[in-house]
Amino acid sequence: MVYVLALTSALANALTSILQRMGVEDAPEDATLHLRLLTHALRRGVWLAGFAVMIGSFLCQAVALHIGNLSTVQPILTFELPLLVLILATWFGFSIGGREWLGCLAAAGGLAGFLVFARPIGGDLVPTAAQWLTAGGACAAFVAVAVFLARRGPRWWRAAAFGAAGAVGFAFTASLIKAVGNLTAGDPVRILDHWQTYALAVCGVGSLFLAQNAFHAGPIAASQTALVLVDPLASLAIGIGIFGDNLRTAGAYGPLEALSLLVMFVGAISLARSPLISGVKGEEDHYAELLSTRSRSRRPERPARPTLAAEGGPDLEAE
Repeated sequence: MVYVLALTSALANALTSILQRMGVEDAPEDATLHLRLLTHALRRGVWLAGFAVMIGSFLCQAVALHIGNLSTVQPILTFELPLLVLILATWFGFSIGGREWLGCLAAAGGLAGFLVFARPIGGDLVPTAAQWLTAGGACAAFVAVAVFLARRGPRWWRAAAFGAAGAVGFAFTASLIKAVGNLTAGDPVRILDHWQTYALAVCGVGSLFLAQNAFHAGPIAASQTALVLVDPLASLAIGIGIFGDNLRTAGAYGPLEALSLLVMFVGAISLARSPLISGVKGEEDHYAELLSTRSRSRRPERPARPTLAAEGGPDLEAE
């Protein structure tokens, strides 16, 4: 059940990344790190649809984290990228080439290998206040440095830096989701009695804001790679550090796990840099034309509403 819920959450995340990116890509350039980026998004129906899907993803992830552990659930969310490829191929009609198939196989095979070799168990410890402060302080410091670095440099760098900041925020948010689920499992009425509930709300909104800045700042290849790959690494560290997740590392298991993660990351990076995904932002006229054509074929009775970057928003620079 943990795997089913985590995969469902990954599918919802893939849909969310498409819909929310469509909602913020034409925001003013100077909206970065300003609340008007969110107010712009809230006026877009496509972004609100993505937010609704994200709520479904949150619920699936919350249940998966309650019955599983961070070291199992969060790496499975990396499967978002292969699912994103399948969505683009089936929904938008893009063709999948050899690069995409190899990337999917590497990402899926690496993930499966890691879960088989590591066989994460445990994760039932109740973190102390000192452990929460240590983990929260480390995550906050990483986010602050990443946001500082995201204020300068080319677009792909800014997108990646914001994505890394958002990924760490989502990883810490996942730890709070697990904590709230464990604390309120027997008495959900008392959910407001725990500080973790309020920290979850703050961290969740903050991470969402950082993710929107990543989508807005530059190519999806950069933002999506950082979001998808940094999250499981941060989650593994948090799970082992404060929840007591236990991975098999004796003998050959440790090197095999590291190799599996490397294969998974190479596959994910290959997918994220594929023209199939990087074209979602509309950096290529070819993709914008395909998306508009797809929209017209689905709604012949009404004038087509351009979907992604074909709405006249500022084009982003190529990577």
